[in-house]
Amino acid sequence: MADPSLAFAAPLTAPGSGVHGLDETGLLDAWREGDALFSSPRQQLHCRGVRERLQRAADAGLADAAEYLLAHHAEASDDRIPLLGAVPFDTAVPARLWLPRQAVYASGHARHAGRPRTPAAARGMPRRVHAQPSTAGYERAVSRALERIGRGKLGKVVMSRCLRFSTRAEVAGLVAALLARDPSGYTFAVDADAGEGRRHLVGTSPELLLRKHGNRVVSNPLAGSTPRSADPDEDARRARALLVSDKDRHEHALVVDAVAAALSPWCQALHVPPAPSLVATPTLWHLSTRVEGTLVDAATSALRLALALHPTPAVCGHPTPAARALIRELEGYDRDLFTGLVGWCDTHGDGEWAVTIRCALVEPDCTTLYAGAGVVAGSCPRAELAETSAKLGTMLAALGLPPLAEDLA
Repeated sequence: MADPSLAFAAPLTAPGSGVHGLDETGLLDAWREGDALFSSPRQQLHCRGVRERLQRAADAGLADAAEYLLAHHAEASDDRIPLLGAVPFDTAVPARLWLPRQAVYASGHARHAGRPRTPAAARGMPRRVHAQPSTAGYERAVSRALERIGRGKLGKVVMSRCLRFSTRAEVAGLVAALLARDPSGYTFAVDADAGEGRRHLVGTSPELLLRKHGNRVVSNPLAGSTPRSADPDEDARRARALLVSDKDRHEHALVVDAVAAALSPWCQALHVPPAPSLVATPTLWHLSTRVEGTLVDAATSALRLALALHPTPAVCGHPTPAARALIRELEGYDRDLFTGLVGWCDTHGDGEWAVTIRCALVEPDCTTLYAGAGVVAGSCPRAELAETSAKLGTMLAALGLPPLAEDLA
């Protein structure tokens, strides 16, 4: 029988199925520790409990295993319980996916019906943090990447860094702050251990990796960014400069071309705009291209298509093998779920998957924030560092902390 606390409206399927529908209301008001949420501008999904886990690597037949699990579940039940969770950056590492016991879908992005929660850091987050690599180390890594690019070894590589606080953030408060700050993003809170509840992946990504509904697919890659300014005139100047930047447009084109090439075999028609547009988040301007297609086979699952795209040059580089190798050599830490994908896929194969950026890994004794920047010919180590600082600002603000001071050792 479905938990009454999730029975917000009449069920979409048979009573007790565990799947319910809801008009635009605050699902987050029913939040419990261990729940999962994925909120997009179009739809929100709130899940509870674990029926079955799926922990298989993308390189080890994850798409096949996921489709088999969903098909088996569909045969046993007529509800729309999704498979949800996160897939790591490293395609050889097992995913953290599961079928929940209960799921509630609602239109529109998630929100609170009542007063918002207090900031996630209300009980105090330490200002002393461990940076990996250090700011100087990050600039050295970018410089070394530029040397490889100059030798013709690769066209782009994404170099990232992380900040680790020695205090656990409050997950529900962090989610509420992210939703209030940027309701147009893809906001998520999922169990990073696929149902074991020790670690939580929380964030609000601006980048849609793939949405599939019926025979229609959409991917919205972002690449090429610049920090925003509080001064309106300067902010507009930065946006205009980004839109005409040869360096940033080259970086963006590498990503769009890779997305189009990966989707083309699956589509009977594919529309790729000839030039990027601008999209804004509270902290950055991005170059954006919305790629839309019609599938040859409407039964192809959203997860299979998302895995065909992963990792895009927006989070890894180009060509992928060379970029991956350089990331392992230079970054000095394990990205884990950062720059992977997070989202859901249902028994019809429909679903949404976002690129796992602007995120934090919340563990019992620490909270880790992540950010990266694309390095191409013409990149400047100091500018790439500043870009990562701006990106880290999303999660710092949600934690109730001030912008990053660039003096981390």
